[in-house]
Amino acid sequence: MELILFAVFVALTVIPLFKLLPGYGLNPLWSLIAVLPVGLIILLWIMAARADEKG
Repeated sequence: MELILFAVFVALTVIPLFKLLPGYGLNPLWSLIAVLPVGLIILLWIMAARADEKG
C-alpha cells in the first residue's frame, strides 16, 4: 500500500515539473530528481532563481 501511495505522490510531483522545466531552460529529465525530497527543493530554488533573471 505504501508503494502505491509513494508512486502517486511521485507522479503528482514529477509530471508537472516535467512540463514546467523547459520554460526555465532546463532539460525535463531533471524532474526525475524530484523523487528525492532534497531534489525537489533544489529544483524549486533553481526555478525561482531563473524566474528572477527573467524579470
